[in-house]
Amino acid sequence: MSRGLVNPGALGPGVSSAQEKRRVLVAMSGGVDSSVAALLLQRQGAEALGVTLKLLGNEDLPAPASIGSEKACCSLESVEQARAVAIGLGMPFYVFNFSGDFRREVIARFAEAYCRGETPNPCVDCNRYVKLGKLFRRGEELDCTHIATGHYAQVEQDKASGRWLLKKGLDEAKDQSYFLYTLTQSQLARLLLPLGGLTKAQVRELAQEAGFANAHRRESQDICFVPDGDYAGFIGRYTGKAPVPGEFVGTAGQIYGCHKGIIHYTVGQRKGLGLSFPQPMYVCGIRPQENQVVLGRDEELFSSALTARDLNLIAVESIPAPMRVTAKIRYRHKEQPATALQTGPDELLVTFDQPQRAITRGQAVVLYDGDTVIGGGTISGHEQK
Repeated sequence: MSRGLVNPGALGPGVSSAQEKRRVLVAMSGGVDSSVAALLLQRQGAEALGVTLKLLGNEDLPAPASIGSEKACCSLESVEQARAVAIGLGMPFYVFNFSGDFRREVIARFAEAYCRGETPNPCVDCNRYVKLGKLFRRGEELDCTHIATGHYAQVEQDKASGRWLLKKGLDEAKDQSYFLYTLTQSQLARLLLPLGGLTKAQVRELAQEAGFANAHRRESQDICFVPDGDYAGFIGRYTGKAPVPGEFVGTAGQIYGCHKGIIHYTVGQRKGLGLSFPQPMYVCGIRPQENQVVLGRDEELFSSALTARDLNLIAVESIPAPMRVTAKIRYRHKEQPATALQTGPDELLVTFDQPQRAITRGQAVVLYDGDTVIGGGTISGHEQK
């Protein structure tokens, strides 16, 4: 741990906290990560309460039967697994129905963004508006001092400045700080992340030692409300509107053919275009007002800078002068050296040392200084190289 920093939520297995007893509301999905988070909090001597969030209703899934599948994060199976772990640990257990909030704050935003030609990240919105946003308020109602989750990230306080910092998890392959960049100072002050200093292998080992049935449960990589991966089909059912066909155009304005509707495409896409070219062609842009999908060669996907809106800064109050950072433009993207500058109250310019491929409107850009999250925002545009 860095000098001058304290981390109230990263005590290892079997270590007791010297601070006063905490009353912690633990978000439990039924998976191994949140189960081990609850286990570690108990070992630290916290008074822990387990909660599973019901986020989906039958109307939010392609078929009612899908809500019982393992892929649905609030399926009946997941709820029962979370309940079994909580009971085994002697914890009170609750199920909170946030399906209305989830439909309004996550599903609706997802569909509206696709209809604007953007490619959103619903996991960021879910953490911001539902899983953490609503859970903090519910925790207050239950007189809880803290909220805990099974995210792989760390929270520390800088003693010198007093600011709470969000930092990467120890396991680089599982680090989830990207999804948490919207956290506020007041939320970070009350957030515990017991897995931040552990690897996934260590977490599974702890779960097996504790006898958890979910110790080796497979993880789903799908968006929970689109378990079949058919985003366009889901959006069509959700909005009740059929996609409107339009033109495929080149970067120089040439017309190549007809597309099926902009919700079927995202920047960087190559497959499913339904056209034949002498060389590989990719979606380089989407123009919703003209109902056009722009196609180009791979080299035309690269951009030297991006703009972002809907900012949230954690490590600093603002970025009034150019700041050297590393920037990640999607979760699986390797962060790249860049310079960040705040150009307005809610606008950020990020200029990369080297052009980046497939910068996509609607995705989150997250800025880092080493393993510390500076902040981030939603990508609103990009400049060609």
